[in-house]
Amino acid sequence: MDFRRLAPLGLMLLWACSTPKPPEPTRQEILDRFHQMFYDGPNTWHESQWLGIETLQNPNDVWITQEIIVEVAPDFIIETGTRRGGSAILWAMIQREVNPEGKVITIDINPVEEPVTKLAIWRERVEFRHTSSVDPDLVAELAERVRGKKVLVILDSDHRENHVYQELTAYGPMVSLGSYLIVQDTNVNGHPVVSDFGPGPMEALERFLSETNAFEVDASRERFLFTMHPRGYLKRVK
Repeated sequence: MDFRRLAPLGLMLLWACSTPKPPEPTRQEILDRFHQMFYDGPNTWHESQWLGIETLQNPNDVWITQEIIVEVAPDFIIETGTRRGGSAILWAMIQREVNPEGKVITIDINPVEEPVTKLAIWRERVEFRHTSSVDPDLVAELAERVRGKKVLVILDSDHRENHVYQELTAYGPMVSLGSYLIVQDTNVNGHPVVSDFGPGPMEALERFLSETNAFEVDASRERFLFTMHPRGYLKRVK
């Protein structure tokens, strides 16, 4: 045997053993990577539908929101950002089972058209308001209408910080004690996706929480590990 031929192999093994291994990714790094893959995937949440209507929701968050609706049994669910109406009918179908007299009020600056407007659940249980979610007249009207009722609020309209902050300050007081103010899509602007978005829901949320002790982040609502609304499940405690 020519041992001289084994010398390069020995050196390679020595190098491999002496070279430090890269550190194992942390749990949060793994979750963030999955989050980015899910968010950027063309056939994931972008393709979500309910009863054939575009819905654009993460199934994990839909399940958690369903649990909240069942626990709270709200008289009113106020949703800002209607788009095609898929999420409004989804919330309405769940609400119907726990509060037959309940109503979903959904708000958008753009009109909503067929096919959702042809569905019985839309006609019977959803009220669409075609205006800005922060229109002062609308906010005043809704505040009076839902006073003393069980109210759940879901924010999913314009995701720029100032707009979301206006919604938080407008609709936060309408949320009933023990219910939730759900701030959707706090994941943008690098939390951990769309790093170039600019200040958005997360920044608005942090600003809002720095000014009030009426709400607390309910981390238990993130138990599925992956949520598109990190820190976005705010429970009213005062």
